[in-house]
Order: sequence, then C-alpha cells, then structure tokens
Amino acid sequence: MPDFNIKNFLDTKVMEYNRPAFITHDPICVPHLFSKKQNIEIMGFFASILAWGQRKTIINKCKELIDRMNGDPYHFILNHKDEDLKSLLGFKHRTFNDTDLLYFISFFQYHYRRFDSLEDAFLIGQEGTQAISVETALNEFKNYFFSLPDYPLRTRKHISSPLQKSTCKRLNMFLRWMVRKDENGVDFGIWNRILPSQLIAPCDVHVERVARKFHLITLEKVNWKTAIELTENLRLLDPQDPVKYDFALFGLGVEREM
Repeated sequence: MPDFNIKNFLDTKVMEYNRPAFITHDPICVPHLFSKKQNIEIMGFFASILAWGQRKTIINKCKELIDRMNGDPYHFILNHKDEDLKSLLGFKHRTFNDTDLLYFISFFQYHYRRFDSLEDAFLIGQEGTQAISVETALNEFKNYFFSLPDYPLRTRKHISSPLQKSTCKRLNMFLRWMVRKDENGVDFGIWNRILPSQLIAPCDVHVERVARKFHLITLEKVNWKTAIELTENLRLLDPQDPVKYDFALFGLGVEREM
C-alpha cells in the first residue's frame, strides 16, 4: 500500500505538471484551441484516439484534421453535404485512415442530432444513477459507437473496451480531460454527470513503468485489471480525485525522471 511519503512526492509532482505549460506539447492542446463545448468534445476525442506515436506528430495531424473541417468541426459535422466529405479523403495517421474518419464523422452527426453533449454517449443504461461505472460506460459506448448500419469492420480496432481486456488508455484519458475539475486550466471539467472519483487511470507505457516502481501496479500483464489496480491504489491517496496522479506518473515517465 502506498505510504504517506509516496503521496507527498506524487502530490508535489501533480502540482509541477498540472499547469498550463503542460498543455503546449501534449495532445490536450488540440481541444484547447476551442471554446465551444462540442468542438472541445469532438477534437478532444480525436486527439485522444489519435494519441499514438510522437506527441508533435499527433498534434500536427489533429490540426490538419481541423483544417479539413474548415476550422469548425461541430459545424462541419452537423451541416456538411456529401461533396464536402471529399476534403477528408487522404487523411491518415498510423493505422487510422479516411475510411475510419468518415465513419467517425457519421457517428458524431448521428449523436449530435440527438444530444447536446458527447457525455450522453458514455451514460447509456446508467442515466439517473449516481453510481456510474466507467467499465460499463466504456463497454456500452463501443456498442453505441458501432450501432450505425454498415460500419467498417476495420474501424472497430480504434475504439477499445474493457470486454477486450484493453486498458482503454485513450478513452480513459479523454474522460479525464472532460470530467476532472480544478483551477489549473489543463483538464476541462465540462461534464458533470460522471464524477472525478469514478474515473479510471489512463495506463500507458510511461505511467506503467513509473507506477511499477512505486508498487502501484503489481499485476504482470497489462490489461483492464491493471488499470483498475492502479486506480484503486491511487484512490488510497485521493479518493475524490485519484486520476490527478496521471499528471505525476506520466510526467515522471515522459521526462525520464524515474
């Protein structure tokens, strides 16, 4: 179990990394280009899903995507004509290509014609309850995301779920951005029906490496259970906001301090 000294150290690192300077070189800078809630959600989602490889490349590809949607993703998604979709052809980042992108646009249009916020997509079957389960939310979200007819089978690999035993790092990171609330100006805190205490820690290679050194992760395999173990240990440090320690673990890992 983490002791007080570990908490002290990690709290200090949270304060060091959870500040506006963190934004500049991280994919979270992409949704920070916008003030409209739906644009923050849409580009936050894209930035998290495309968060694979060098951070500079991820940011540049997201900015390219914004340009392809005429600088206003929400307006483009709701109002585009079929001919406007030609501007998306040829987009590619790693294994994510224009086939995947066109389906993402279709899903967003379908969703935003029915709901004001993307938060509703993560509350399917859990409306009206305070005991939100992020595990259930992620599983149901994937089902909902691929509920449109004739979705490309290849696109399923870009949306993870606990049922696949994935850590769901990208989606948990997106949820952190949307849900966590503080005065530091990094996370947005624009969603209110999912609580910070209910979030699951994003678990990437940097976080895993540092967390193991602190014995916050003991499981050998890296999967959904690993993310749960990490989060439960972080809740011992702060039950109300365990995922704030993602700043410390990721920062220590990416800066090679640990």
